[in-house]
Amino acid sequence: MAFRNIQAGMQTYRGHGGARGDAYYAHPANAGPHPGVVVIHHMPGWDEWTCEVARKFAHHGYAAIAPSLYFRVGDGADEAVVAKVREAGGVPDEQMLGDVTGAIDFLRSQPHASGKVGVIGFCSGGRQTYLVACKLSHLVQAAVDCWGGNVVVDDRSRLTKAQPVAPIDLTEGINCPLLGLFGNEDPNPTPEHVNKTEAELKRHGKSYEFHRYDGAGHAFFAWYRPNYRPEQAVDGWHKVFNFFHRHLGAPRT
Repeated sequence: MAFRNIQAGMQTYRGHGGARGDAYYAHPANAGPHPGVVVIHHMPGWDEWTCEVARKFAHHGYAAIAPSLYFRVGDGADEAVVAKVREAGGVPDEQMLGDVTGAIDFLRSQPHASGKVGVIGFCSGGRQTYLVACKLSHLVQAAVDCWGGNVVVDDRSRLTKAQPVAPIDLTEGINCPLLGLFGNEDPNPTPEHVNKTEAELKRHGKSYEFHRYDGAGHAFFAWYRPNYRPEQAVDGWHKVFNFFHRHLGAPRT
């Protein structure tokens, strides 16, 4: 596929409670219509790689928004801001769901929107994507969880007021197709946790597909980290685009 012209830059969106947040938005330059994708960033923040992912989707024909989930604390790419969010135990789940709802609304309000929206998240964003599939399936047509940790919580004392429920316990609410990509050397989620999640999806008769990669651990798409595994990443991206193609419709060239 030849790369198409895209437009990309900063936008604002209305998140949880009506708060105005920062987002990076990338979309093909033609009139569309284009399916939409919400890109949920990883725990290290709303960083350069996250914006690259949004542009990657735009090159493939999707309108992609990467909202900063840390904007209430400060610049989501700032290491000090990321540290504050970590110390606070992460983003509260209800706040995240409100922010993602706002990002979905932003995508659907664009004149080139097809109306179909998927969501993809990495690391903590993978866990959040699983929650979106559980709680917001009426708003999205497909979800991709990339190595989301803490979907399974064995030690219930680790649950907090901000994140009070293990996402696996909400699996019954999933009503959109789910794709999961995992490295078999990942300490969180471990292969055992992935097994538990898959068993719960099967128990509830959900539409899902999981792919597990030998020789890969956490964050194996991230080219700038030692975790990067080119062969597994290339295959994983093919699976992501095939999945969205099936469930969001073929982007118009």
